[in-house]
Amino acid sequence: MKSWQGNHRRIRLHEVAPRDGLQSELAFVATDRKIAFVDALSLTGVAKIEVAAFVSPRAIPSLRDADAVLAGIERRPGVVYTALVPNVRGAERAIEARADELNLVMSASESHNLSNLRMTREQSWQGLLEVARLAHGAGVAVNVSLSCAFGCPMEGDVAADTVLEWSRRFVEEAHARGVTLCDTTGMAYPSQVALLTQTFCTRWPATELTLHFHNTRGMGLANVLAAIDAGATRFDASLGGIGGCPYAPGASGNVCSEEIVHALELMGYDTGVDLDALLAISRQLPGMLGHDTPSQLVKSGQRLDLHPRPADYDAIARRALERSTGSS
Repeated sequence: MKSWQGNHRRIRLHEVAPRDGLQSELAFVATDRKIAFVDALSLTGVAKIEVAAFVSPRAIPSLRDADAVLAGIERRPGVVYTALVPNVRGAERAIEARADELNLVMSASESHNLSNLRMTREQSWQGLLEVARLAHGAGVAVNVSLSCAFGCPMEGDVAADTVLEWSRRFVEEAHARGVTLCDTTGMAYPSQVALLTQTFCTRWPATELTLHFHNTRGMGLANVLAAIDAGATRFDASLGGIGGCPYAPGASGNVCSEEIVHALELMGYDTGVDLDALLAISRQLPGMLGHDTPSQLVKSGQRLDLHPRPADYDAIARRALERSTGSS
């Protein structure tokens, strides 16, 4: 890989903790705290924030206040505020709440689509095509997230040709501005990621490609670096590494925003993100959620966050010097 040699190419981070992270939480986070959370993230330099999901409150009760959250945040120039929508009714609500972008979701795997959305992929396609038309009519951009693009927990491998064909339909027929290839349950591996990313970028160079990885099997950062080497410049990540998927029991959450920024900056990439500001917000997550988060950077600090010498360091150094002098 060539990334370690340094590259000043801009990498854009899309923060998904307010939606993908919080939807996995059992405890409801108060609306005003969600709004403050998004407002704080807006000041860190992330390119996009997935603020909420306009879904049935019975399906995801933790996000039942999506309308109030999206309507209540303070918009910062240069930040795209996106919302997940599953259907026309959700799209209408998101548009009314002034979402900059609608994020449409379906799975590249038939089994996962039926399990997660209660529809076949073709049924999802027909419904999302209608949503895309509504969004275009309202002048709102469309992104499509393809779940299980790198593997399905029920079917195993998902053929790259299948992922690319669904991508083609959304890019060329639904006129989506962007496509997100999602490693929903953390099954992706670097060489697979590199090949699919390179193929997508070659076929649709004008389409905004985003990669969405989970760190389920510890390969999240490796997959990010493989995608960058293959031409990707946009990545979803979740503050503190929070999030998950109900179809991967015991799985960890999304790749951790602060860990990705920390690694990429050390390697010479420009993320545009204020890492100290990001870490300050991440340290507040346990208080908001009521439990610890997976963030290793919060636990261990940045690479050059140094630690004090032992209290008896001077005495140790003096004795070592005395032994050295005596032996000579």
